[in-house]
Amino acid sequence: MSTPGDLVAELEAQERDLVLQGFSNDDAWRLGSLLVELARERNAPVTVDIRRGSQQLFHYALEGTSPDNDAWLARKSRVAERYGASSYLVGARFRAKGTTFEESSRLDPNLYAAHGGAVPLRVAGVGIVGTAAVSGLPQSEDHALVVEALSRFVRA
Repeated sequence: MSTPGDLVAELEAQERDLVLQGFSNDDAWRLGSLLVELARERNAPVTVDIRRGSQQLFHYALEGTSPDNDAWLARKSRVAERYGASSYLVGARFRAKGTTFEESSRLDPNLYAAHGGAVPLRVAGVGIVGTAAVSGLPQSEDHALVVEALSRFVRA
């Protein structure tokens, strides 16, 4: 059985591998379209959001989603931007310390959610330029969907 520390190490390793060579508006379209395609293949009711800085470059809501998904996307993306790590990793780090994000971050839970689904977009030699996020599934599945799409995108 894995420990919270094992999950943190696994998520940190994932992020080290998900580094892009660049990120344009066209890249946002391709990555967002890939996420939508993967979600459709799985009949996953998710909303997809791709941002560079504060600019929304791609947004799509599949059937079965609601405005609540948009609120979750905003809260998870704020965490990824603020901490420079996926929203799932941030939550896992707090749990590995024996606490929760909600108890210990001192951030407004109406604005920030350390639940899986938002992953920072890192460009080699530049750093974090934005986020790719989905909302609609259990947090580990939201995270896994973004990681799968980013992994494919990085290798393409």
